[in-house]
Amino acid sequence: MSHARQHGRDRSPIRPYPRGIQRLRSPCTRAFAHCVAETPALPVLILCVIVSIDMAAGTGRIWLPLLATGPALAAATSRPRGVLGVGALASLLGAGIAYRHDMDVAHLAVVLAALVTVTLAGTLASALRARRERVLAAVRSVAETAQHALLQPVPETVGPFQAAVRYSAAAAEARIGGDLYALVPTPHGVRMIVGDVRGKGLPAVGTAALVLGVFREAAYDEPDLLDVVCRIERSLARNLGGDDFVTAVVAGCPEPGRLETVNCGHAPPLLIRGAEVTAVEPVHPAPPLGLRALSDDAPRLQVVPFGDGDQLLLYTDGVTEARDADRAFYPLTEGLTRHLYDEPARTLAALHEDLLDHVGGRLHDDAALLLLRRPAAAPAGEPAGEPAGVRAAAGVDDATAA
Repeated sequence: MSHARQHGRDRSPIRPYPRGIQRLRSPCTRAFAHCVAETPALPVLILCVIVSIDMAAGTGRIWLPLLATGPALAAATSRPRGVLGVGALASLLGAGIAYRHDMDVAHLAVVLAALVTVTLAGTLASALRARRERVLAAVRSVAETAQHALLQPVPETVGPFQAAVRYSAAAAEARIGGDLYALVPTPHGVRMIVGDVRGKGLPAVGTAALVLGVFREAAYDEPDLLDVVCRIERSLARNLGGDDFVTAVVAGCPEPGRLETVNCGHAPPLLIRGAEVTAVEPVHPAPPLGLRALSDDAPRLQVVPFGDGDQLLLYTDGVTEARDADRAFYPLTEGLTRHLYDEPARTLAALHEDLLDHVGGRLHDDAALLLLRRPAAAPAGEPAGEPAGVRAAAGVDDATAA
């Protein structure tokens, strides 16, 4: 899963101090060594450049105020001790330049006071920034934990099926969005849902959690897939506002060779049979979940044959509405045809990379992909792991040659 990350990986790394510093006995010496160890290289390099220009041009009064750029830059890139180290170095260099050019004491005092003020302000800013980073790391860790509870990982094998999921948040900092998915084995067969909540932010996350919670419970209790959808609808009718809704596709495989789908205003699933990709368009379109009271169209069950080797792809509009630089939508059917493999995880990985290449590296909307495959026994001598489209083309060529 693209969104899954280990806990703590997003936190700022703690850099241990060298053992030589830890062995120093004097507290003052150890504190000074810490400042030197944390002093960033770029601000020091800027100070050295200023001093070099002064030595070459001989105009100390002009370049003295620029020494304040050292601690100011350090405040944005280093810890408080690093800012103090750069500020101390800038003050020493300023005093040296003033002594070299025989500046009066009053002018030197003004320059040093400015350097001390900038250093103290930068130290405070660095401390506040470090505190905000720690809080952000803690919040992101909680969000990641919530994501694992909300969007639970999908196992590679569920009953007689292979499965894979791919989820991408639009923002790099995001962990949870309005897209939702779930795949659960039940006494009534494997059941799954992929949906998209209207809106963004925490309200969308709350609605997604509500839908997934009701689905996981109803999928075990209700023998009829339509009753699962009805329970989700009733729950949303009690908890959603008048303008909120959820588009979703609920599917299930109650018995071998039979696939049931209920489409509630969502993008049609894609059925892959061999190298052919077909959209499972709803025969009786139904409104999104949460809007049934505004329409007389109730969701209906649609049955599709689902034999050995068949695959079903559920997705959200973040995939099909992804645009390239020319504002062209991503051709999901064509992309899926090019990247069909026997392993669903491999298929989704290749499809996801193709999607990122299409948009130029970054999605502007959340995108979810869930692929279910019923394995078929491979014929003797057939190479495993090749794209299905390649194998189909090879079969045609062999038949023609024969």
